[in-house]
Amino acid sequence: MALPEFISVEDFFAAPLNASPEISPDGTKVAYLAPRKDRLNVWIHDLDSGAARCVTADEHRNVYHFRWTDDPRWLLYTQDNDGDERWHLYRVDLDHPDTPAVDLTPFPAATVIQFELSPGRPGKALLHLNNRKVELFDLCELDIATGELTVLAENPGHVAAWMCGPGGAVFARGLTATGDIEFSRWEAGTLRPVALFNGADYPMGVWPLQPTPDGTGAWVGSNRGTDRTRLVRLDLSTGAETEVDSHPTFDLDPRGAGAPVLPPPLILDRRTGDLIGARYLGERQVIHALDPRFAAVLDNLRKLSDGDPAALSADDSGQRWVVTFTHDRDPDVTYFYDHATGQSRQLFRPYPHLDPASMAPMRPVSIRARDGLTLPAYLTVPVGIDPVGLPMVLLVHGGPWHRDSWGFDPAVQLLANRGYAVLQVNFRGSTGYGKAHTKAAIGEFAGTMHDDLIDAVRWAVGQGYADPHRVAIFGGSYGGYAALVGVTFTPDIFAAAIDYVGISNLANFLRTIPSFAKPHTANNWHLFVGDPDDPRQEADMLARSPITLVDRIRTPLLVVQGANDVRVVRAESDNLVEALRQRGVEVEYLLKEDEGHGFVNPENQIELFHTVERFLARHLGGRESLRQSPIR
Repeated sequence: MALPEFISVEDFFAAPLNASPEISPDGTKVAYLAPRKDRLNVWIHDLDSGAARCVTADEHRNVYHFRWTDDPRWLLYTQDNDGDERWHLYRVDLDHPDTPAVDLTPFPAATVIQFELSPGRPGKALLHLNNRKVELFDLCELDIATGELTVLAENPGHVAAWMCGPGGAVFARGLTATGDIEFSRWEAGTLRPVALFNGADYPMGVWPLQPTPDGTGAWVGSNRGTDRTRLVRLDLSTGAETEVDSHPTFDLDPRGAGAPVLPPPLILDRRTGDLIGARYLGERQVIHALDPRFAAVLDNLRKLSDGDPAALSADDSGQRWVVTFTHDRDPDVTYFYDHATGQSRQLFRPYPHLDPASMAPMRPVSIRARDGLTLPAYLTVPVGIDPVGLPMVLLVHGGPWHRDSWGFDPAVQLLANRGYAVLQVNFRGSTGYGKAHTKAAIGEFAGTMHDDLIDAVRWAVGQGYADPHRVAIFGGSYGGYAALVGVTFTPDIFAAAIDYVGISNLANFLRTIPSFAKPHTANNWHLFVGDPDDPRQEADMLARSPITLVDRIRTPLLVVQGANDVRVVRAESDNLVEALRQRGVEVEYLLKEDEGHGFVNPENQIELFHTVERFLARHLGGRESLRQSPIR
């Protein structure tokens, strides 16, 4: 047996040929992302002629989030500046695509954290915008054609999210003084409380949050009285909760809570806003069809691929569909399907140069922690060799209120191609496995959360997959913190560590998070870790901070940071690297001036993973052909 051909870093991390497709309201075109001058821009593909044209012209940074509007003339997209997360909303004139995009939110210090296009509000977009005061997001209505902004509700100080029904009724989700989550109705400039949720059960807030088409209720994810998050209708007059749908063992899919590019848990009719489906997530995704016509569509879509339907979009008639499938070995293949004719065809393969047969399967496994907690995990082992005594990378997800899931990950596939086993663990604190699994992490940073990772390593060694002397830990954001905890609290376990935009000082991290995020940390960072303004809690936070135990670090370490990161500021990495270099400890530091919380630009991604592969080859070994010329 032998490993498959060596696949270059460039082949894994160059920009996709196409990504994030969405069909137009009239069903004649598909908007998607594709490279223009080495940056992802929005392109329009004509479904009948096959002709394509680029309609945005950003040469500095990739575009990632865009939407069609109900007027076929306009398309909207967001962009920040070198990763500073000050998102502006831009309008493209599709009748005159050569004219520059218009910045509809030209406020230098402000950001748009959410924009919605409601079926009941033609020609309008609803924005969460903090141009009045940077700490507060107001609800604004944008006239897309004219650019006129109207403030519908001013944030009194504690509102985290707004909703606006088709009839104009405005509702808010905010925190009470004790940290509970309160839904209120906005009436004549004041908030009238409607419903209350226990904040400790919702570290990322009650989500999803979608107004019903009649404006009298909202579809939300609730775990009141249960461990699992189910879909309910919240009556916005009485606060009564009625179950709409649930899964016996899975939560509503939580992935889209922090990233609008990930699949949302609710599937809505584009024209009416009616609820037609709900996503749940276990080892794989499960979609419940809540509308008979969508059920028939879904049955036919599932025949197109053995992957999981991810991005779904339909025209206003609900007849023409574009669907992208998540797959562990064949990433984001997109199909067009016409329900009226039953005809379908493949539209895009974003990485046609990657052979699925050369990719490594991602296998769900279950690991038992030392205290008996079940840890869902995913194991990926190299193709073509016996999975025995391999060098292994423990890849730790961020958040920590997030989760790993089945699908294609170029970092995982690169590592497997280099001969490493890859283990991804949904440790306590991860979301999507019930509130008890998440809340088991309260007070357990650098405690049982880290024990879970060590137990997972011991499981992989005990099963024979991993060589105990060749295990690395690699993570981003919270995962970067976990990597640093690994080399300070358990320095004998890991042969190498990679900290990617990770936290080294918990107290400094919380003091430097964006000002608009600070009022909403009660049920996540403050509950799980502590409040640095309380001296006793600050002392505990410092005891759990790798910077405090920097003298214990003797493991080879790679630190990666974006200079413009507003979530985990540059000082978190600078201070750590300086302390290590003063001691003469080996540390490699990759700093990018044009990036933020995670690298976006393809050339930086490529440099990052060239650095990662060299670092791991030096300290773990990997495949011998790493030193040979790559096969292209």
